[in-house]
Formats: sequence, structure tokens, C-alpha cells
Amino acid sequence: MAHSIGVIGGGQLARMMVPPAVHLGFDLRVLAEAEGTSARLAATAVGDHHDARAVLDFARDVDVVTFDHEHVPQEVLRALVEAGVAVHPSPGALAVAQDKIVMRERLTALGLPVPQWAAVHDSAELGAFLEGHGGRAVVKTPRGGYDGKGVRVVRAADEADDWFAVVAEHGADAVLLVEELVEFRRELSQLVARRPSGEIAAWPLVETVQRDGVCAEVTAPAPGASDALVREAEAIARSVAEQLEVTGVLAVELFETADGRLLINELAMRPHNTGHWTIDGAVTSQFEQHLRAVLDLPLGETTAHRPWSVMVNVLGGPSEGTMGERLAALMADQPGAKVHDYGKDPRPGRKVGHVTTTGDDLDDVTARARAAVRFFEG
Repeated sequence: MAHSIGVIGGGQLARMMVPPAVHLGFDLRVLAEAEGTSARLAATAVGDHHDARAVLDFARDVDVVTFDHEHVPQEVLRALVEAGVAVHPSPGALAVAQDKIVMRERLTALGLPVPQWAAVHDSAELGAFLEGHGGRAVVKTPRGGYDGKGVRVVRAADEADDWFAVVAEHGADAVLLVEELVEFRRELSQLVARRPSGEIAAWPLVETVQRDGVCAEVTAPAPGASDALVREAEAIARSVAEQLEVTGVLAVELFETADGRLLINELAMRPHNTGHWTIDGAVTSQFEQHLRAVLDLPLGETTAHRPWSVMVNVLGGPSEGTMGERLAALMADQPGAKVHDYGKDPRPGRKVGHVTTTGDDLDDVTARARAAVRFFEG
């Protein structure tokens, strides 16, 4: 039986769904935002994901609709469901990922560990939160922020006045999310996948390194993580997936605090940057698993091929020329490195690709991944 999957969004996540779809014989179709997107090889249609008619037309002949991003409006998602289209993850689950205040409300209600937080409507409320949390806090816009965008550390109530004005101008309540500034040892990420019938599979817990709010490196498994910490992280992610009824891949980004606790920082209900290592480092990649999950097919094994995998993002890309023009030199110098070019134009801070290395010695694996990425810098 043939399986047809429609992906809304033409970015690198959709692009990386193409190889496993080809291998498994799935028909993968992409609704891209514009011509020439990263997933252009599978882009069968171009349309605005805000336009319900365009999305419904795209979804007419597919078995299931899933996503490259979480920005499809709820009214469009509901229109798909009302038309009888299978949507995974569901609109209800995606609503939690689309709005950070909703996320904090739901996770708090479920008794899951999150930083202390509040929804604040003006500088007076923000000032009161600052007074109760040592004079420093993290302010986030509820919607639209990613890769460090929409996140700001503040030390005075008036430092978010411009954001209050912006959210009000967009017709929304002038409300922002404020959280305690967590003292953490490191950032971790736990990926799981869940299929509609309830089966869940988890990959090893990983450590992530952020630079300027953007994921720069991922090490799998997280070095020095105790068995208890690993079990707790997986239990948290499984609980989120089950209680929110997430289908597909779920990434739970975590803080490991200075006193040994785990706190949920962010959720992503799709394949995630912190899981890119699984393409070359695990028996089943997050992209293959996502396709299996949204089709409600049995999930694949998630164990790692080698003791260590390190993924390093190519941020910005070459200042002159393309990644492809430098590929031969990298291959000659680092024959064990696996390169993934997203087909994007270089731009400062932009994720234009990644490199993964694997092996038995963490220092060696890390050094080789960093050496490979340097070929695309400058």
C-alpha cells in the first residue's frame, strides 16, 4: 500500500524528510512558501500556509498532513480537520507549541517541571516579577520566537516597553511571558516519537551548546549524565508526549540546573535541530521516525551506531562562494565527516547546513566535527 504525506513548509526539515521517504517508498509532497526553498526537490506546490484554501487544495490527495514548522494558524488547522484530513501533530497539541504562555500553563497544570513564570501585561507587572526574582529575568514574546529571536534578558521593567507596544499593535493582548533567569549547568534535549496508537520511542539524551541563542553543537549521548538523570529526562518527554497526545517527533529542551534539577525550557513538535545527529548516528533517524509516526506505522530502533556522535551546525556559511565549492577539500581532510548542505544562500547566523562525526573517543569525534565545519567558515 502506498503512503502519501503532505508537509507544510519548505525548509531544511522537510528537505531531510525526503531521503527516508524515498527509501521507504512513501510519496512525500511539500507545500513550500516560495520557489527555491530548501525542500525544493519535493516541493509539489507553492502556497501561503495562512491561506486555508491553498492548504486544503494541497492536502486533498494525501493520507496525512504534517509540518516543517509550527506556524500554521489554528483556523487553518481546524479547517483541515473539519475537511476530514488527518493532521499530525493535531491542532490541540500544536497550540501548546505555538504559544509559550499556553505551553507554560499546560505544563504547569500537568505538574511538569518548568521555570517560575508569569504572564505580564505592562511594565508594572514585569517590575513586580523582577523584584521577586533577584532583579533579573527572561522576557519572551509568546509567539513566533525561535533561534534566540523573541528572547531578552532584562534587569529593569522598562526594558520590555517596546515589546509591549509591538504585541499590542498586532491586535493581541499586550502580554509577554517572563521567567526566572535559571542558573543552569548545561542545556539538554530529549527527543521522543509517538504514533497515534500510543507507541513511543526515545533517543539518547543529548547535550546542546547555544551561541547567540542558536544551537551550535550537539553531543550524543550527553556526557557524564547519570542513569537517574537520563531516566528523568525520558520520563518527562514521555509524559509530555502522552498527556498532550503529541504525534510525530517531539523535542523537549531542558535546563540541567546547578542543583541537579531538570526544567523544561521549550517544546518542538516536529523534527528538531538537536536530533540531526540521528541521521548518521542512530539506527532510525528522527526524520524516518517522524514519517513512520504520523502514518501510525511501527516505530524504528533508536540506539546509536557508535558510542559518540557530534553534530555541528554550519552557521552563516562561506563569505565567498558556496559550500559545494569547498566540499572536496573537506572530504579530503575529514573523510569520516558526514556533510548536510541545506541548499540555502549564506547569511550571517543562518543555519545553512551541518556536519556529523561519530566514533569511540569523544575528544577525537568533537575535534573532527569542528575541523570539518571550519572549511565552510570565512
